[in-house]
Amino acid sequence: MRASQFFISTLKEAPADAEVASHKLMMRAGMIKRLGAGIYNYMPMGLRVIRKVEAIIREEMNRAGAVELLMPVVQPAELWQETGRFAKMGPELLRVKDRHERDFIIQPTSEEVVTDIARQELRSYKQLPKNFYHIQTKFRDERRPRFGVMRGREFTMKDAYSFDRDAAGATKSYEAMFAAYKRIFDRFGLRYRAVAADTGAIGGDLSHEFQVIAGTGEDAIIYCPTSDYAANIELAEAVAPAVPRAEPAQVLVKTPTPGKSTCADVAVLLGLDLQRTVKSLVLATDVTNEAGDVVKTTVWLLLVRGDHDMNEVKVGKLDGLKGGFRFATVAEIDDHFGCKPGYLGPIGLRKPVKVIADRSVAQLSDFVCGANEADFHYTGANWGRDLPEPDAVADIRNVVEGDPSPDGQGVLAIERGIEVGHVFYLGTKYSKAMNATYLDETGKPALFEMGCYGIGVTRILGAAIEQNHDGRGIVWPDALAPFTVVVCPIGMDRSDAVRQAAQTLYDELQAAGVDVLLDDRGERPGAMFADWELIGVPHRVVISDRGLKEGQLEYQGRRDEAATRVPAADIASFVKGRLKA
Repeated sequence: MRASQFFISTLKEAPADAEVASHKLMMRAGMIKRLGAGIYNYMPMGLRVIRKVEAIIREEMNRAGAVELLMPVVQPAELWQETGRFAKMGPELLRVKDRHERDFIIQPTSEEVVTDIARQELRSYKQLPKNFYHIQTKFRDERRPRFGVMRGREFTMKDAYSFDRDAAGATKSYEAMFAAYKRIFDRFGLRYRAVAADTGAIGGDLSHEFQVIAGTGEDAIIYCPTSDYAANIELAEAVAPAVPRAEPAQVLVKTPTPGKSTCADVAVLLGLDLQRTVKSLVLATDVTNEAGDVVKTTVWLLLVRGDHDMNEVKVGKLDGLKGGFRFATVAEIDDHFGCKPGYLGPIGLRKPVKVIADRSVAQLSDFVCGANEADFHYTGANWGRDLPEPDAVADIRNVVEGDPSPDGQGVLAIERGIEVGHVFYLGTKYSKAMNATYLDETGKPALFEMGCYGIGVTRILGAAIEQNHDGRGIVWPDALAPFTVVVCPIGMDRSDAVRQAAQTLYDELQAAGVDVLLDDRGERPGAMFADWELIGVPHRVVISDRGLKEGQLEYQGRRDEAATRVPAADIASFVKGRLKA
């Protein structure tokens, strides 16, 4: 490709509404142009990256035995009504009507459509297993689209769906997709982690997120540097303290703490370690009748250490709280504790509540907690002596750096990540809702066991840039760059020797299958180099009259601090060697 034939549109400054590095750099590099909130035109430079992402995904999906098809962006509402998601999904699902007032949706994902295909086409166990995938436009009506392609409303995703006879077969399909995803992300050239993830309301025990490591990531990734353990913050287990609870050494004292309503402030006031304090969180669960009226409310007191935070996902898995919970109202808190939040505690309640203590709290002795009276806390509180043992002890907190790893192989560390892929065992959630069955060996109908597997194609671009950029611009991995090599001739419009050398190198690299661009625009060296550093082409060769007279050309990798002088006769083999490396 010649630059004069391509479309290059770089900017010196990013638009004012660009927030994160990837958004700013994609706009400046001319890869995207904003059309509306969360909706972008992908310009030629950005589209080349998308096509490279898609090509790698296709190759590995096909290698893993998946079969590509294409499902429509606009889908009939009837299918979504079968699963109940038409009503349940909320405002993120864009609902539209055609001229006949029939309901349709703009797809955010395709479980319903692919299940409809399976129930029509996969009639016998002899046709299983089967895995269908497509790469297609999606739309989610985000309340606040932001961060460019990282959280847009329209995006491209690869979603795949496996169909198996039983759970054992579905597990094999899951493992095949997990392995394929690792190959995909290895080929992208990105630093990533595959972390165990919470399965949410769907249930089951197979779910992994693929997270690209980046300091600006929204997700906390928990891992053990000395083992293979990795999980997201919602799932990572906080193991029980190894030491037993100490015997009481202090008496219970109601201590004035005027104006100190947080554990941190109380700890400073009393000169204590924050780990000695206990934080009280009050939840409520409601039982409703068929009319939807609340007939019974249960109030729960959850206790975590002052230096810890409650994990709502873990709490939502506890007996009594699985059906959904909410934070208690001020009136409910006053009714049970006789005090406003900030001074709540498990001692001296007005009415009984269900008390759940985190594992670390259950191990405490001589701890500090609210006294259920404004401006007072108890010090020297002890289980069994000053208050009953909790109704339940459970892991209900977020892990923190330095916690023991659940696999016993070291301690936990935390880094930030951007979720760009997810593999998920669905079970029969959709096949049961849509009565999608096949005939088993006995001729009886059986529900498909399903899995789903997604990669955010356009999100990969943003994640890759968040991980790989510097003060000059983007630093693409070779596999994702819009062009792998750029040949930069200086003054080729004035020098036949430069023009001929540039053309010869360009032709040789092209013949070798290298994705090379010849910059024949006649730009000044500074402007030309700035463009390609901003765009992030990994390899650059500079050809000049002076260099040719000396028999030397300049090569510089995008991450290199300085250029390397290479004999002109060796430049093509040198570049090909760097590409292989």
